[in-house]
Amino acid sequence: MSFLGSFWNDFLTKLKEIKGEKSVLYSVLKQTRPAELTEEKIVINCDNQGVKKFLDPKLKEIEDVVYQGFKKKLSVEFAIAPTIKKKATTPLLSFEPTTEDLFTRSGLNKKYTLENFAVSSTNQVAYAAAQAVVNNIGTAYNPLFLYGGVGVGKTHLAQSVAKKILENDKNKRVFFCPGETFTNELIEAIRDKTTPRFRRKYRLLNLLIVDDIQFIAGKTHIQEDFFHTFNSIVSAGGQIILTSDRPPDAIKNLEDRLRSRFSGGLTVDIQPPDFELRTAILLIKAKEKNINLDIEAAKVISERVSDSRALEGTLLSLYAKIVGKKDLVDLESVDEFFSNNEEKNHVKRLTPSDVIRAVCTYYNIRQSRLKSKERTDSVALPRQVAMYLIRKELGLKLAETAELLRRNDHTTVLHAQEKISSLMMKDQSFKKDVDNIVQSLKSST
Repeated sequence: MSFLGSFWNDFLTKLKEIKGEKSVLYSVLKQTRPAELTEEKIVINCDNQGVKKFLDPKLKEIEDVVYQGFKKKLSVEFAIAPTIKKKATTPLLSFEPTTEDLFTRSGLNKKYTLENFAVSSTNQVAYAAAQAVVNNIGTAYNPLFLYGGVGVGKTHLAQSVAKKILENDKNKRVFFCPGETFTNELIEAIRDKTTPRFRRKYRLLNLLIVDDIQFIAGKTHIQEDFFHTFNSIVSAGGQIILTSDRPPDAIKNLEDRLRSRFSGGLTVDIQPPDFELRTAILLIKAKEKNINLDIEAAKVISERVSDSRALEGTLLSLYAKIVGKKDLVDLESVDEFFSNNEEKNHVKRLTPSDVIRAVCTYYNIRQSRLKSKERTDSVALPRQVAMYLIRKELGLKLAETAELLRRNDHTTVLHAQEKISSLMMKDQSFKKDVDNIVQSLKSST
């Protein structure tokens, strides 16, 4: 066997060790042949364009395997040189990429799906629009423009649409990219004089998703090229989905012609997740990670953590505290976790008496009435505010909070937390009342 053949066999053996015998990359490379080996590079012959097209994006991955196996940096090149066969009747390329390969090639993250997208009143319009796009690509809402703050689910929903479309038809050309990536790729294409290739990549797509499209604002050449990309895709029946932290009319330095295009489909505002949605997200995350989470505990976490992106981190931190000790993240675990964290951060400086006194002063009622069995609105609401603030500001356990206000059990406290949290989201005047009480507490310490 020649040195080249020996080198190639050793390389395939190393690749098999690293990727496994059933690896798609290993299976495809077995169909190729080494053609040239020098001190700087190795040239590999492919039977046809299909094999080369699959392997080209994986050059870096292959070069890494070469380095791991031979401690030598070699550049890898692929060339097309069909094998001459005698009366060959089998197809030259029997390989078909898996759905996961298509997701990766399209810039999609495997964790985002429509199935694990939690829906509530804050995002149900966006969810319905996404489903309509899946069922009527290019005709339902084009473009679909999703906007909202950090962590509200814009990227999750947009990528989920792309996945569904690819699952329904693997031949669809789909690509997801951040606005910054589109910008950087175009700048590199201009620098390297490869803009025709750049335009072929984007303008022939069936679905283009650009995340954080506001990033292109103020960049003249980028906006011009995106305008033509947008028109090319839409005029050919393709779909555009855009996400942003603000609506089109609020994006500064955006060209009017782009603002008009962006507003020409459906623009949907996704609000921050409410208490119910945060609870649902937590339960979904727990199921994905095989964490046994009590629903009452999930409610307490959702009350304490308003940032949807911090929910998963809090859940994992909680689980790390109990693993090996108990199988369930329960109310006791959650109460202990938040109490310990607040003590470490020196947050707990107020007392429950301070909170009760501040609430009674604000609403002008006696403490004895607050702790009584009276259920009139003028007493019940301040009592619920006191429970809410004792839990939120001091981190006391549910049972302790109930005892302080002479309630029967912790469910009364949970109900108070949910009610006050919901009212604060819906009624800005009421939210201001609660904020004023908090401010009075902070100014007194």
